[in-house]
Amino acid sequence: MLGWNLAISMICGNCNIWKGASSTSLITVATTRIIGEVLERNGLPAGILTTVIGSGRTIGERVLTDKRIGMVSFTGSSEVGVHVSEVVHRRFGRTILELGGNNATIVMPDGNLELARRAAVFGAVGTAGQRCTSLRRLLIHESLYDAFVASLVAAYKTIPIGDPLDAKTLMGPLHTAAAVKEYEDGIAEITKQGGSVLYGGKRREGPGNFVEPTIVAIDHAAPIVQTELFVPILYVCKFSTLDEAMAMNNGVPQGLSSSIFTTDMRSVFKWIGPSGSDCGIVNVNCGTSGAEIGGAFGGEKDTGGGRESGSDSWKQYMRRSTCTINYTDKLPLAQGVNFDLSA
Repeated sequence: MLGWNLAISMICGNCNIWKGASSTSLITVATTRIIGEVLERNGLPAGILTTVIGSGRTIGERVLTDKRIGMVSFTGSSEVGVHVSEVVHRRFGRTILELGGNNATIVMPDGNLELARRAAVFGAVGTAGQRCTSLRRLLIHESLYDAFVASLVAAYKTIPIGDPLDAKTLMGPLHTAAAVKEYEDGIAEITKQGGSVLYGGKRREGPGNFVEPTIVAIDHAAPIVQTELFVPILYVCKFSTLDEAMAMNNGVPQGLSSSIFTTDMRSVFKWIGPSGSDCGIVNVNCGTSGAEIGGAFGGEKDTGGGRESGSDSWKQYMRRSTCTINYTDKLPLAQGVNFDLSA
């Protein structure tokens, strides 16, 4: 979300302090250098964007508690987001929080199934499941469940895994060794809770943090489904009615992105209406990941709050004042009050 945040903030005339993830310090420095060069070429000081580097919570806590920083835009886990919100709002600062996802797609019998399959595979496997809008839960109508899952498994078998700099690669490595552990621990817990691995489920041998993209059949009521695993694990679940599917979509703490594949306009309007998806991003006939570019990006519930792009996000990055200028020699009073002074 860095590009959207910084671009809108700078458009609104702000100076910015950016702290990247402690595990990506070189990328943070390189990105800052590129932005600084662009600013200077346009006659602006590179210091409009300042970078701080540090591990642990020390730097982050300084940012949260410093009253000179009026807005904190944070991308990360819901657990850390709660702390960010508490600290910043305690000093009456403002926040934009982009936290957990746990995104779902509903596949109806009347939907374009090939479109749905491609969207599901990209959403779950692209960037190795390490995207805030990555697909985590695929809700499939019971009448097409078996055939659709079989087509997914067939597609997963063809996915090239390897060097992300190779144009032929569709899935690269996980971010860190800790992410591999999250993947392996997640598979173990899924199995303990009755889930069945239909494809994948193992770490790939050899150097690097590579794992297999994984499809898991599981009861949507299993506790593990409530938690977002930031790895390429896709849950597939059956449903019988649209109302049941929407309840499943909404039945997790997070509320970032969601989608449905259907050609029935009654289902479309129910899905995007007040009784439909409770997410910040509600898509129709496209996946959970990618179509949000340019829209108001952000979520509801444990995903945090605020929007990082789109038509109204700029209002959050500036101080807005209501200005009244009186050009007459008469004083307008509130609500037309008559307030005459005798002397």
